[in-house]
This record gives sequence, C-alpha cells and structure tokens, in this order.
Amino acid sequence: MKKKIIAGIIAVIIVIIGIMVYNSGADTASNDIIVQVEKGSFIIEITTTGELEAKNSVKIMGPARLRNFRVYQVNIQKIIEEGTVVKKGEWIATLDPSDFNTKLQDKAIDLEKKQSQYIQTQLDTTLEMRKARDELINLEYNVEEMKIKLEQSKYEPPATIKQAEIDLDKSRRAFQQATDNYQIKLQQNKAKMAEISAELRKVQNEYDQMLQLQQSFNILAPEDGMVVYHRGWDGKPMKAGSSVHTWDPVVATLPDLTVMLSKTFINEVDIRKIKPGLLVEIGLDAFPEKHFTGIVTKVANVGEQRPNSDSKVFEATIEINEQDDLLKPAMTTSNRIIVNEINDVLYVPLECLHSEADSIAFVYKKSGINIIKQEIQVGKTNTDESIISKGLEEGDRVYLSVPQGQEDKKVKLLTELNGLRNLQKKENTKPEPAKTMTITMPDGTTKEVTEEQMKKFKQRGQKKGATGEVRIKKNKQ
Repeated sequence: MKKKIIAGIIAVIIVIIGIMVYNSGADTASNDIIVQVEKGSFIIEITTTGELEAKNSVKIMGPARLRNFRVYQVNIQKIIEEGTVVKKGEWIATLDPSDFNTKLQDKAIDLEKKQSQYIQTQLDTTLEMRKARDELINLEYNVEEMKIKLEQSKYEPPATIKQAEIDLDKSRRAFQQATDNYQIKLQQNKAKMAEISAELRKVQNEYDQMLQLQQSFNILAPEDGMVVYHRGWDGKPMKAGSSVHTWDPVVATLPDLTVMLSKTFINEVDIRKIKPGLLVEIGLDAFPEKHFTGIVTKVANVGEQRPNSDSKVFEATIEINEQDDLLKPAMTTSNRIIVNEINDVLYVPLECLHSEADSIAFVYKKSGINIIKQEIQVGKTNTDESIISKGLEEGDRVYLSVPQGQEDKKVKLLTELNGLRNLQKKENTKPEPAKTMTITMPDGTTKEVTEEQMKKFKQRGQKKGATGEVRIKKNKQ
C-alpha cells in the first residue's frame, strides 16, 4: 500500500515538473515571433519612386531667334499660375525686354546710318555721272568743230590741211575714250549702289524682324490645356525671375492628360533586371487608396548621377494603362516593378535566415516543444522574402529571430547537400607543398631540392660518371 502511495506521489511530482518545464519553455518561446512556411506564388520585384508627366504635350515657347541678335537669355517678369486651364491665345507669361530693347535701339541707329549712306552715295554717283555726260557732250562738239576746220582748210596749204586732220583725229579719239570711261563709271556706280542698297536692306530686315520679335515677349497659349511649368537643367520649375535660355526656350507645357507616364530612376545594381515590357503596379502618394497598372516602355542605355546622390542611376519610363482625372503632372508615384513571378514554391521572411561557417544556411524551426537548427537551401530572394528549395515543408514554423539559448546548438544538416559541401571543400583546398630534402654537394655546400629534382639530379650524375659523394637529409614537413 505504501509503495503505491509513494509511486503516486512520484508520478504527481513528475507531472508537475513536466508542466513547469513546458510552461517555462512556453514563456520563453512566447517572447519570440514564429511564422509559418508558406507555399504559393513568389514575386521578385523592384520598388522605386517616380514622377508623373504626360506622354504628349505642347510646348509653350519663348522667342526663338534671340540668339541671332546676340541675346542669349531673358528673365520671366510675370507668369500665369501653374495648373491654370487656358484657352488658345490667352496670356501665359511676359518676358523682360530691357536687354532686347537696347539691342533694338542700336539697330535703329544702325538703320539710320545705312539710310544716310545710301542717300549720300546716290547723290555722289548722280553728280559724277552728270559731270561725265557733260564732258561727253563737250567732246562731241569738239569733234564737230574739228570737222568744220578740216572742211574750211581744203584750200589751205597741205601742212595746214594735215594739221586739221590730226586735230580731228585727236578729238574723235578723246570722245571715244570719254565714252568708254563713261560706261566704266556707270558700271562702277551701279555696283556701288547695289552694295549700299544690299547693306541697307539687310539692316532694314533685321530691324523689322526685331520689331516682330518684340511682340513675342508676351507669350500666348498655342492650344487649349492646363499650364505646367517647364523644368530647367537643374530640375527646378520656371517661375517669375527664372531665365529662359535661347538653347532651351521652353517656358511651360500644355500636357495631354489622356496618356500619362511615370519617370523613375533605377539603381545600377538592379538595372540588369529591368527591361521593356515588365508589368508595374503603381500607387499615388497623394491618394494611397488609388492603384494603377503600367508597362515599362523604355530603359536608358547610359547612366547618370542625380543631384545629392553618389550612386549612378538609369532612367526608366513607365506608361500607365488607366485614365483618371486624379493623375496630374509632377505627382509622386510608388512603382512596384514585377521582375519575375515563380509559382508553387516555399518561402519565408528574410529575417528567418541565418548562416554558419559562411556556407551553411539554416533556420530555427519549431518542432513540438523543441527547437531545431535546420539547414536549408536558399533560392531566389526579393526585398522581403526568400525561396526555400530544401529543408522545410509547407506549414513548418520558424523563428524570425534567434531564440534564447539556441545559438550554440549544432545545425541539423541535409544529407542531399553533403555532396555539394564536399565539392566546395575540395575546390577550396590548397594543394599540399612538395616535400623537400637538403643535400650536401661535393664542394661542401648544401642545397634544398624536391624529390623530383633529386631524381633528375641522380640521373644526370650517372650519365656524366660523377664520383663526388652527395649526402642527403630529408626535411620534416
């Protein structure tokens, strides 16, 4: 009877101790987070931030020919508020014309000078040609006089007649030379007038163009639409006081909001994964409840360095499939680019993964009341999770962190990975150094050689008939 009582007491004590151990383990485990191994579709993705812009837009341009008149930039005096919906022909902005007006005044003075030069040249050539014509008339009269003298001298002595003939010939020759000179002067003066006339027309045309260009300092809307400020080379939007450069005279744009793009930048580490045609899930920071889809349409071939960033990035363009009035230019988007989707695989959070000896990956697996350091084979990963190829099954429970007191446990290795680990060890094993030995040469010197070298040394000695004694001493390796 007493034996039965003692046995019962012992059984109760064992049960109480078991309950205490179990509760202690439960209390310890309750401080750790355990997740289940899931099975399903595994998505490899890249998350980036982008900015909305219209695929098609009409540019609102400033004066385009300012560079022709040595004006390379102008400032914006006033500009309409961004986001304003305008009609064709309505006012958009006014540029500061002060520098241009100075150039216009200089051109007006230049025009006056050319006009004066034209009139002066015209008067000079007129007087010169009149003088030449008068000279021709006088020489023609002189020829007539010489003819009359010759006729009157027919009854005079031969010498007088001969002199009259010479005078007539001289007058005719002088008249002909004057006629030829008159034609040359006429051609010269025509060329001179053509030159000064061309210079005058050039300055006049430039002045007229500048007058027309002056009107374009008031910029009007070329089409209906909503005004969006243009961003300069520094990424800052145009506003009152900003400079408009002649090589980029865009002041604002009128976007077509029916087709929108998200411009984003991909880190150089991930760019090899991105290609046109990938599906993208898009969210709006301003409206978190809104979700859209898109397609990667373009990826830059050349990287760039963004302001305030040390890493190189590549620009990517994402075209949004849907239309929505909420989509506005310059809105910030969150882009989830789907690089790959693998179906029917096991995966766990990245926090569950641990490594040992730089070659063994394992997890802490819950097995009843015990915890096992289970070796696993890791597959592809994304930003949050990793595929498990071997070592776990669907529904297994693993720890997100290292359970207390489990760090020194041995890893339960997978037998199917033994060959891979052995192969890795063989690949990493360095070849053993060749064994050497010290020999004493006949002259008393010593030399360290390998066994292969010693074998060749003996063969050469036998061929030459060497009689010197060589003492050999093997070195300990």
